[in-house]
Amino acid sequence: MDSADSASTSARIPPTNTLHDYANFTRLLLTEGHGMTKITALDTYDVRFPTSRELDGSDAMNPDPDYSAAYVVMRTDQPGLEGYGFAFTIGRGNDVQKVAIDALAHHVIGLSLDDVIGDLGGFARRMVGDSQLRWLGPEKGVMHMAIGAVINAAWDLAARVAGKPLWRFIADMTPEQLVATIDFRYLTDALTPDEALTMLRVAAANKPQRITQLLADGYPAYTTSPGWLGYTDEKMQRLAREAVAAGFRTIKLKVGMNVEDDVRRCRLARETVGPDIGIAVDANQRWDVTDAIAWLQRLSDVQIAWAEEPTSPDDILGHAAIRRAVKPVPISTGEHTHNRVMFKQLFQAGAVDIVQIDAARVGGVNENLAILLLAAKFGVRVFPHAGGVGLCELVQHLAMADFVAISGRKDDRAIEFVDHLHEHFVDPVVVRNGCYIAPTSPGFSAQMHANTLAHYSYPDGPAWCESTSLASAR
Repeated sequence: MDSADSASTSARIPPTNTLHDYANFTRLLLTEGHGMTKITALDTYDVRFPTSRELDGSDAMNPDPDYSAAYVVMRTDQPGLEGYGFAFTIGRGNDVQKVAIDALAHHVIGLSLDDVIGDLGGFARRMVGDSQLRWLGPEKGVMHMAIGAVINAAWDLAARVAGKPLWRFIADMTPEQLVATIDFRYLTDALTPDEALTMLRVAAANKPQRITQLLADGYPAYTTSPGWLGYTDEKMQRLAREAVAAGFRTIKLKVGMNVEDDVRRCRLARETVGPDIGIAVDANQRWDVTDAIAWLQRLSDVQIAWAEEPTSPDDILGHAAIRRAVKPVPISTGEHTHNRVMFKQLFQAGAVDIVQIDAARVGGVNENLAILLLAAKFGVRVFPHAGGVGLCELVQHLAMADFVAISGRKDDRAIEFVDHLHEHFVDPVVVRNGCYIAPTSPGFSAQMHANTLAHYSYPDGPAWCESTSLASAR
């Protein structure tokens, strides 16, 4: 939308502050010119990458991951007008995730564009509220991730129709429009719609300056690329040095298999990067509460930037106990946290200093907006999780929207970066001098190349047929 269109749009904003009327106005803007465009298909793909061969992504709980995506394309009857999304998995079970997305087709096929992107809040609530599918959760697990993939595809489609990258599409929404997308059920003891509106209206005052700053400077990143548990010491050191040279101010190491080995590796990393670079550690849920406390105390001389997923992601009180015992080491979790309700409880219990939101774990953009608002209210920093295929591409938009439209903060936080598989995306991330550069192409950056879908389709794609042939030959 150019400046002339923007001026015309502003002149047509209805003179009301009701959420209902703002939602209707959003519908008018997004679907204008598309008439009776229909959703015609929800195509899904089982796409897997053999990352276990080099132990990329390996950690204490997941020693041999094959980064995978249950990928979805929301097609319309207008050629080239599509939305893209996916649920991230690490190999086995990606087929189950794909079937779960297929089970949602009846919620989408046949709807008009207006039904989907004209009311993104209502569209999400209809799928989350499916009375029969909800029994499989509710709002957690494979089914909820499938819903998130479809909701994300709808947001991708909406941003494409608007001609904006998703972060800017969200940033340009009014506080009322944003609140209309969020399901506040189960949250109002911690955050009400009126409180959210007040927060967003305060943040709106400086949106233009923050957009300018984001476009000029980017958003800080940290990297996990040196830290996979299966890497040799030499590879870890080499990649750590390369990360520092590339401008990253924090690296993250996987821990949790052997305490003596972890102490040695963390000290070696500290010697490699020096005293001014942050070193975070991630146990990927490996420990019981007492083990986590003892283990982290053994690592105290390394000056840990934060300790991530020290115990079960469901154990809110356990995280709180660990946090009290190992202060001042910050405690974090979030990439496996099911939904906004669990995040609410983590905040209410004072269980975390940092949270990792995940673009493909909860119920899509809508639920992540609720989590970002909760984090802002409770003063908890957000360091988005982006370890798997496509997660960097997605979550950068959420972090940037948070900076511009919600928290106004980015200098005390960072987005995870892992340098794997970006070449498979039409609009891959750009990281320069340790910062994510704000995307400018329309959409959620979720679209994969067609040749990637063909080559890495499981189990019949060439990447997997070749590996089977090699294994048979050996």
